[in-house]
Amino acid sequence: MTRAPFIVFEGGEGAGKSTQSRALADYLEARGHSVRRTREPGGTPAAEAIRAVLLDPANTGLDDRAEALLFAAARGDHAARVIRPALAAGDIVISDRYLDSSVAYQGVARDLGAERVADLSLWATGGLVPDLTIVLDVDPAVGLARVVGPDRLESEPVEWHRRVRQAFLEIAAAAPDRYLVLDGTRPVEDLAVEIATVVSDLVGDP
Repeated sequence: MTRAPFIVFEGGEGAGKSTQSRALADYLEARGHSVRRTREPGGTPAAEAIRAVLLDPANTGLDDRAEALLFAAARGDHAARVIRPALAAGDIVISDRYLDSSVAYQGVARDLGAERVADLSLWATGGLVPDLTIVLDVDPAVGLARVVGPDRLESEPVEWHRRVRQAFLEIAAAAPDRYLVLDGTRPVEDLAVEIATVVSDLVGDP
């Protein structure tokens, strides 16, 4: 690898992505690495403004194609203004969600077409893909029970979220060299240790 790695956490609602991305960043920083932790949608002022629109329950009924385009727009700005510059500066980038979320949520669960939605995000980001994607897998009934004050997407029916879960598993199965699928119901500390071990190999730590 000629640059610092780009690592993404994916999974359904309440899977523990934020917790584990924070734990990994803390682990890497303690070992002397420079880390940029970010999230999607978000990461830049414009992308955070788009996030507010996308997740606001007041916008229930937003057109599915408009939703996909807004996610891609936020991702394009995020990649151009945060992710690529951080990688170029030698920072390890850890993102809570990225392109696969759009494929799972809009491409599959919204029936817009996985390939079409993936192509949209690849175009928006100039083809930037993660070096490692960690999928935290939980039954949607379990994950949604952890959510307090659900946003617009979290409020979708549980069967819709089951389609999202299956989409993540199929995406990961298609490229096992770039994905690590873990049971998100395991103890937080155990997950953090396994993730740290895998990432240590990726970054070349002893």
